[in-house]
Parts: sequence; C-alpha cells; structure tokens
Amino acid sequence: MTVPFTAGQSDPTVQPVPTSVVEQVDAADHTLSNPHRAVISLGSNLGNRLETLQGAVDALEDTPGLRVKAVSPVYETEPWGVGPGSQPAYFNAVVLVKTTLPPASLLERAQAVEEAFHRVRDERWGPRTIDVDIVAYADVVSDDPALTLPHPRAHERAFVLAPWHDVDPEASLTGRGSVAELLDALTREGVEPRADLELRLPE
Repeated sequence: MTVPFTAGQSDPTVQPVPTSVVEQVDAADHTLSNPHRAVISLGSNLGNRLETLQGAVDALEDTPGLRVKAVSPVYETEPWGVGPGSQPAYFNAVVLVKTTLPPASLLERAQAVEEAFHRVRDERWGPRTIDVDIVAYADVVSDDPALTLPHPRAHERAFVLAPWHDVDPEASLTGRGSVAELLDALTREGVEPRADLELRLPE
C-alpha cells in the first residue's frame, strides 16, 4: 500500500550525501541561484497510480535545491515493449523542475523516490509502482551508462513527448529537435489524455 507524503512526516527517500553537497544545496534551497531546468517523466501501472504519481511529485518538491515548476496533464498509456493486455495500463506525466543539484545527485534522488514507493527492477519493461526518469537536464549531453542525457529513447515515446508538449509547447530535446515535431512524427495510439484526472502542483 502506498503511503502519501504529508507535512511533518519523515521523508524516507532522503539519503546521506557529503557535507559539502549538503551545505551547497541548503544554501541553494533558499535562493536557487543559477538553477538548471530538468524534465522528469513519471509512470505508474501498479497500485493506486494517481496517488503514487502525486506522491512522487511531492517527494521531488521536498528535495532541497529543487523546485517543481510545472506538472503536466495525466495520460493513460499502453505498456511499452510488451504484448497487448499483458500488463495494466500506465498513468504517465511529465514534471518540469528547476534545480541546483548536479545530474548525478538528481538521479540519486529519482532512484530514492522509486525505492520509497517500492519500485522493483525484476525485468526490463516489467510492471512497476513508479518510474522516475530524467528526460533532459539543461542542454547536457552525456553517454554515461549510469545516466545518458538526454534520455536515449525519449524521442520515440509519445507518452513522454505528449505530456511534455502540453506543459511546454516550445520545448526542444537536445540533439533531436522540437518536441512538437518529434511528437507529430509518432502515433498517439494507446496514449490517451485523462481529462478527469489531475496532479496538483505543490504549494
């Protein structure tokens, strides 16, 4: 069962980081001087999908040195890379953030959020309570296998591009071009907007 994050609760996703980083992030938490823009994709197809996505958004906002600036509409999508009907449908959304965390620290935080919601990595493209993927970080291009930037398959995924386009119509994916044009080149079959559902932007 997913336990939502509430004010005053201890955040189970916080992990120890070096003191120098803590000091830097704590200072940035008040000013966010020279922040970088990052795009984060969320997906869930197990349990209470909407509640889990909201919990992930709230956990990201609770991260020192990170502010959630926009949350996309929710989409319901067929699972990627598996046979039709073999898994429950996903709820997907995209979150735009500004952060002073370097990419590696942002990845650690994303993975900590997944762990807090009991993400299991038994199989590739298997069902999961939550996916928290860094799609893009500023204009950084990296082929580091631990964190490839931009996300190497984002340009092929309507369930990433459609909500991203909704929340930032002028966005571009570094090295690939306009998100709008990339989306136009893909089919939206199996990627349906859920106007009846909404994620809250943290206050």
